[in-house]
Amino acid sequence: MGVMKRLSGIVQAKANKALDKAEDPRDTLDLSYEKQLENLQKVRRGLADVATAKKRIELQANQLQAQANKLQDQAKQALGQGREDLAREALTRRSAIAQQLTDLQTQHEQIAQQQQTLLTTSQRLQASVEAFRTKKETLKASYTAAQAQVNIDEATSGISESMGDAGLAMQRAQDKISSMQARAGAMDELVTAGAFSDPTQSDDIQAQLDQASTGADIDAQLAQLQGELATQPAGQLGAPSGAATVGTAVQELADQDGDQGQAADAETIQPADDAS
Repeated sequence: MGVMKRLSGIVQAKANKALDKAEDPRDTLDLSYEKQLENLQKVRRGLADVATAKKRIELQANQLQAQANKLQDQAKQALGQGREDLAREALTRRSAIAQQLTDLQTQHEQIAQQQQTLLTTSQRLQASVEAFRTKKETLKASYTAAQAQVNIDEATSGISESMGDAGLAMQRAQDKISSMQARAGAMDELVTAGAFSDPTQSDDIQAQLDQASTGADIDAQLAQLQGELATQPAGQLGAPSGAATVGTAVQELADQDGDQGQAADAETIQPADDAS
């Protein structure tokens, strides 16, 4: 029982909180004003009914009063004609009408009092409704203004958050730009200092150096071969065996020097053949 009671209380509290959140006080004020107008209309209808009843009593009293007056005249006429019995009957009826008039007068006074009470109530309720209407419009205007202020504050808060995010993004971009600028400056300094040489230019210079060294080596070998040929007897200059020996020596040197040496040996062999 205790758990169920607590659970029921929690559900009711949450439901009330949800209703309070969904409730618009302006609608509540308008609904209350409409109910007060309905009450005022009821009082006015009651006042109209009482006034109608009062008027009906007055009309009925006038009719009875007319009958009483007529009976009074008839009683006089009957006495003038010596008809006392008729005069007595007329007076008897007139007495009954007089009692009815007395009852109607009492009712009329009561209804008149009720009418006055209802009139006072209607006037007070009318004033209360008018005051409530004025207060209602004031409260509605205040609530609307407060709601607009809340919306403005929420929008301003959202703008502030957006501006803060934009500021952070701008700061990150500025930091990144500064980092890239520093990196670019450092690379320029390293390039200027020669820390990063041009691979293409380095290979070209090395190739030229290698070519010059190869040419000098070939020249030395050529001079050596010419010296060897100059020291040989004249009869052996045209011998095939001597040419073959020179060709064999040149081929061995070409195999040792590589592809570029082979091209240089071809040029060296041609002058040797001319000399022979």
